[in-house]
Amino acid sequence: MAKAKGKVSFKEDLCKGCELCTTVCPVNIIEMDRTRINIKGYHPATVKEMDKCIGCGNCATICPDLVINVEREMDK
Repeated sequence: MAKAKGKVSFKEDLCKGCELCTTVCPVNIIEMDRTRINIKGYHPATVKEMDKCIGCGNCATICPDLVINVEREMDK
C-alpha cells in the first residue's frame, strides 16, 4: 500500500509567528525557529523532521497569512 509523503515550505518573511501551524500538525514536526528572526521581527515556523511529513495540509489550511505550501506525493 502506498504511503503519503509531504514536503512543507514556508515564505518565512511573511510568517508572523502565530504558532497555529504547530498546533494542527498530527506528527508534531512544525516548530518555531527560536534561533532566527524574520524581517517582520518574528520567529518563523520551520519543519524539524521533513521525512516524517505526511502531506496532510493542515498547517497550510490554518495559516491566516498563506505562508505555507504543502506538496504531496505517494511513496511506493
